[in-house]
Amino acid sequence: MLNLPNALALLRIALAPLMFWLLVDRDNPIFVNIDVTWIDYMAAFIFVIASVTDFFDGFIARSWNQITKLGAILDPLADKMLMLAAFLGLVFLDRASPWAVLIILTREFFITGLRVQAASEGKSVSSTLAGKTKTVVQMIAVGFLLMNWPYATLLLWIAVLITIYSGLEYLKGYLK
Repeated sequence: MLNLPNALALLRIALAPLMFWLLVDRDNPIFVNIDVTWIDYMAAFIFVIASVTDFFDGFIARSWNQITKLGAILDPLADKMLMLAAFLGLVFLDRASPWAVLIILTREFFITGLRVQAASEGKSVSSTLAGKTKTVVQMIAVGFLLMNWPYATLLLWIAVLITIYSGLEYLKGYLK
């Protein structure tokens, strides 16, 4: 069923490759007369719009009682696509440590697998405060990295630490 929350998740899915294209295809003739800083601004703007849809699709789904099975698939897929596109693009631009990105993406795939396993056992591994904090800090770090702002690398490594911590929390919750 296509409702507003699912449409927002689909928008996020569509925005992820557009942002990635802006990050990795800067030699494209379309950008010949555009300063690279403006390309950064466009990529960051797309990332912010997509990040805001992440908040609103969940909020609307819960408050309007529009939680669907399709949404349960689309929302995490859209989140992973957005962050994967951002982190890979930032590594391509040499703005993000490949090691930091590897740790973050490994955690994301591990927790996704853990949730699938839990679901197959009839268990639910629900979000934690650390998981939500991880998402916010990662998004802020990506925004800083996209804009090439000071302290972006420090924020990325703080995001890595929170990412590891939240992953351990999820694992602990699954094992209980």
